Amino acid sequence: MADSAEEARIDQALVTRIRLGGDHGAFEQLVRRHQGMIRAQLRRLLHGDEAAADDLAQETFMLAWRKLDQFRGEARFSSWLYRIAYTCFLQARRGPARHEGIDDETMEQLQAPSRAIDLQLDLERAMQRLSAAEQVVLLHCSQLGLSHDEAAYVLGMPLGTVKTHATRGKAKLKTWLAAWRDVASTEKFS
Repeated sequence: MADSAEEARIDQALVTRIRLGGDHGAFEQLVRRHQGMIRAQLRRLLHGDEAAADDLAQETFMLAWRKLDQFRGEARFSSWLYRIAYTCFLQARRGPARHEGIDDETMEQLQAPSRAIDLQLDLERAMQRLSAAEQVVLLHCSQLGLSHDEAAYVLGMPLGTVKTHATRGKAKLKTWLAAWRDVASTEKFS
């Protein structure tokens, strides 16, 4: 797999092809390269609502096509897309109410005695207890793997604010999920 600098060069070459000749094939390649990460970002922001995430991902790429002339290359193309997707999410959230969390039927299916599922549910519940800013920063930094600088760009926040929300959010999660650390250390010595 290519490193991130190589990925950025490939993206920039595709963007150049689009700008020079309106190359739809190059844009299709950009979509294929980035649709998974954009859908993952939106699914997490929408608490697993795949249909809504797919709709917003499509909206993200349509907007990216229309606004490609505004991409200046100051950030990686993927960061620029994350920012568009996050903006689409915020606009959708202001609209009619969307799916709120896990429905009863899904919850029943998840109640299998699996520690991995239990841990995932506890993590999701703990994440929901965080402030909205802490949630969105941890999503982008921890789950999507963006640097603090990239998250600041995507979220339109000052870098110091991103770092503060990340530090506070992680500290809260560590405290709230401490029981899982105790369970893991007990099982290790059983």
